[in-house]
This record gives sequence, structure tokens and C-alpha cells, in this order.
Amino acid sequence: MSESKQTEANKRVVSGVITSDIRDKTVTIEVERVTRHPLYGKVLRKKTKYQVHDPENQGKKGDIIEIIQVRPISKTKTWELSRIVKKAPELALL
Repeated sequence: MSESKQTEANKRVVSGVITSDIRDKTVTIEVERVTRHPLYGKVLRKKTKYQVHDPENQGKKGDIIEIIQVRPISKTKTWELSRIVKKAPELALL
């Protein structure tokens, strides 16, 4: 699910799932990557959390989004929402 590529301005682009959308203009996403252990060869899943600037509060919990690295916005936010790849399904309320 994690996808990292370079744009023309050498800014990293990563995709992940929104795990929290409680704060105003900020969402937390989790990026999962798969690596192999250098000695034993076991496949390991590693997760990284990023704080992402979402100025229009578009992202909701469960959405898959693409983010781009930008200049530091705050102490923990150096990423900005680029686009929403897939919306999370709405839960039907009875």
C-alpha cells in the first residue's frame, strides 16, 4: 500500500490510510511498507505514522490518500494532502 516516488521538484510522494481525523486541518496517516530481515529473510511489515496538513478537512478516517512532502508547517507536520485515492465506505445507520 505504501508507494514512494519522486516528482519533478524532488518531493517525496507517499500513500497511506487515514487513522485519525479529529484535529482541525490535520490528519494522521499510517504508511505500511514490507521489508525482508537482512539475516533471516523473514518478511516484515513496518508501519510509519505521519501528520498531514489538510487545509480543507477533506480526508475522513479510513480514506486512502496520497501525500507530498513540503516545507515544515509545524513541529510535526511536513506533509500535505495531495489527493484522495479512495474514499472509505459510509456506514449505514439504523
